[in-house]
Amino acid sequence: MTGVLRSWSRRRWLVALGSATAFFLLVAIPTALIETPVFGREIPPTWWAAPSLAVSSVLGGLLLATYVDSGPGERSGSNRRGWAGGALTYFAVGCPVCNKIVLLALGSAGAITWFEPVQPVLQLVAIGLLVWALISRLRGEVYCPAPPAASPMMTNADHSTVGDAHHG
Repeated sequence: MTGVLRSWSRRRWLVALGSATAFFLLVAIPTALIETPVFGREIPPTWWAAPSLAVSSVLGGLLLATYVDSGPGERSGSNRRGWAGGALTYFAVGCPVCNKIVLLALGSAGAITWFEPVQPVLQLVAIGLLVWALISRLRGEVYCPAPPAASPMMTNADHSTVGDAHHG
């Protein structure tokens, strides 16, 4: 996989850097890992929140860069895994009682009792999904999924020989 990354254009690397930075800021600001006057936290961030967000951001940036200069027909399940990894990162590093969805589902006591202990697991799953999506995309750049086309130089005699091989 490192050979694929080494072959990337400057444009792809700039997209990776820009999107990793954007990913980090889009998650860190509303989860108050970066202090702003707009967003706050009831519970201070965990020791692992910022470093794990940095890992997810780098993976997300690399993943997004795989779509630069890619062929028009390239589609895969990595789209969903990437989005799921990004969303799980947001829930994993956020304040458990500041998240409106968690509060509606579990209440404040449930958010602390049930959701907060699960957040590190969510982050591990998020990183796993991002790694899986990135590897899938990078493998797609190494292996060509299209079968080789029949040679136009093949004669009718060649076709009959191929057919005979299956009946013998």
